[in-house]
Amino acid sequence: MLMIQNYSSPVGKLILAQKEDALVGCWIEGQKHQWGRFQNDKKKLESTDLLEKTKQWLDLYFQGQMPKLSNLPMDPKGTDFQIRVWHALCQIPYGQTLTYGQLARQLNVNSAQAIGQAVGHNPISILIPCHRVISSKHTLCGYAGGLDVKAWLLSHEGVCL
Repeated sequence: MLMIQNYSSPVGKLILAQKEDALVGCWIEGQKHQWGRFQNDKKKLESTDLLEKTKQWLDLYFQGQMPKLSNLPMDPKGTDFQIRVWHALCQIPYGQTLTYGQLARQLNVNSAQAIGQAVGHNPISILIPCHRVISSKHTLCGYAGGLDVKAWLLSHEGVCL
């Protein structure tokens, strides 16, 4: 059973999802790959301590603060490679960006496209900051929630492209 909550944000409605004791999803409503591996799971609209803490984290983030993720147990579901990429995304500091190629070199991966595929399937948007990955030309590209949302998030963090 997937416990879910909605969150109204400046970039649209977010859907937060918890399974067992961990956050497994934060999707921008209607985004590509919404629900990911949980497409067929039963869903129940329910408030939990973790989902409330996630909402508090998002409140702080959208107020321009840089909240830490240490008190939010996350368990993004994916392949070993995807999880490795998503972990690397969490190391990109607030207000900074990396290109897909830089991330590929950092992870010793030969394909920036493979990195892009993994980034695009990130199930915990915003908290796992896939919006901080940009093209080699330092332009916006490839965001499951839409390029307008990616632009807003980066601008919110003070990134000028």
